[in-house]
Amino acid sequence: MSMKDMSRLSVIKALIRHRKLKNYLEIGVFNGHVFFRVPSSSKVAVDPEFRFDGWRKLGKTLVQPANAFNRYFEITSDDFFAREAPRLYRENKIQLALVDGMHQYEYALRDVENIINFAGEDIVIILHDCNPAKKEAASSFEEWKSNNFSYQWNGDVWKAIVHLRSLRKDLTSFVLDTDFGLGVVVRKPNTRPLSFTLEQIGKLTYEDLNTHRNEWLDLRPAAYFHEFFGIRPD
Repeated sequence: MSMKDMSRLSVIKALIRHRKLKNYLEIGVFNGHVFFRVPSSSKVAVDPEFRFDGWRKLGKTLVQPANAFNRYFEITSDDFFAREAPRLYRENKIQLALVDGMHQYEYALRDVENIINFAGEDIVIILHDCNPAKKEAASSFEEWKSNNFSYQWNGDVWKAIVHLRSLRKDLTSFVLDTDFGLGVVVRKPNTRPLSFTLEQIGKLTYEDLNTHRNEWLDLRPAAYFHEFFGIRPD
């Protein structure tokens, strides 16, 4: 995997190949661009409105037969964790997850913390959209909607990283500077904590992030992915 094409999909594929993480969950599947290409026979898709039909599922299964075993839940992630996850993950815990749903702090954080509750010790969570490059990309959903969804929207997912680094001593979190910011969350003691309170995090602005981006996100070059996980680049 070269640095220039390191995306959430390539990171996920590398973790499956080299760390043998197979029990995969994706929140915010949309049209399945990432989900269907993940090479695992144990995949769960969660989205309140899938943008694909049975014909696309069939076509993707013909291309990659492992997709025949996919499980689909067209509900919110909150409902999924409340109603379905206790049964699904009673024995086989989540090993690898992509959080790419509603790009707002509270939603992203809730998804991460719910995943941790149903995860094994080897869990790796990839959190998309953690490094908005422009103020408009970090706008609220309502602002994005009022502009007819006309630009790349990352929201304030970055605050979830600040929250985890400040308030979860049991988790290590950092952001890879690639693909709009790929947050990485693992179950490992936090040795580089921030010191924000919940109230302070809620008041942070994009201007604050822009001033302290590297420090707050523990922003790392894409190549750090290989170093952190002990994976030799392909």
